Amino acid sequence: MKEDILHNLTLIHARIKNACEKSGRKTDDIKLLLATKTVSVERIKIALEHGQTLIAENKVQELKEKYEDLKDIPHENHFIGHLQTNKIKDILKYNVKCIQSLDRLELAEKLHEKLLTEKRTMDVFIQVNTSNEESKFGVDPNKAIELVRKVSNYSTLNIKGLMTIGLFSAETEKVRACFKILKKLQQDIIFENIPNITMTELSMGMSGDLETAIEEGATIVRVGTAVFGARIYPDSYYWNEEKA
Repeated sequence: MKEDILHNLTLIHARIKNACEKSGRKTDDIKLLLATKTVSVERIKIALEHGQTLIAENKVQELKEKYEDLKDIPHENHFIGHLQTNKIKDILKYNVKCIQSLDRLELAEKLHEKLLTEKRTMDVFIQVNTSNEESKFGVDPNKAIELVRKVSNYSTLNIKGLMTIGLFSAETEKVRACFKILKKLQQDIIFENIPNITMTELSMGMSGDLETAIEEGATIVRVGTAVFGARIYPDSYYWNEEKA
């Protein structure tokens, strides 16, 4: 198991390096985020003990279940799944550094209220539905700037960038179109010069399309399957959570 994971990590870093060279970017500009959904603590530890520092969960329940076993290993934990407002307290309790899936004003309001009571701040990304699929969460691209503007008024929320889940497709150019939308949105938001935000991060690209994402400006690529192996659940298990 250890050899497989370390071998896979080597391959992923080589893919990132090659994609950067192809697109004239620096490898230091790309962060590898390990998506650890359904991955056992033992497998996650192997990655963390061999140089990886950034992981993310899709479900609050898994975050809770793995917290005690991982808390003493230096790492940064992000949340990348659909977040229900009644789970905010758990996100704060289990030391999540950043929520990449902020996609609606109601969630921002509830998060801000909770953070105020705890005298804390939280890094967030605005999640955008660039593929226009009903099965995906995220704000409509045409409404993204309006949401950014409103969320920027909450002093506890530090907007660091944008996140998207691109189209699940083997057709590279269709996937690329999603990433182009996110990059253009980033540039449009920067041009708007909205106070109290930074727009430096673009979280996009996964195991199958990270090269395309890097070519289009990704600063964070989210990789799970290509490091830890195929999962036993379909993608719908992670993305089609009820909108509660």
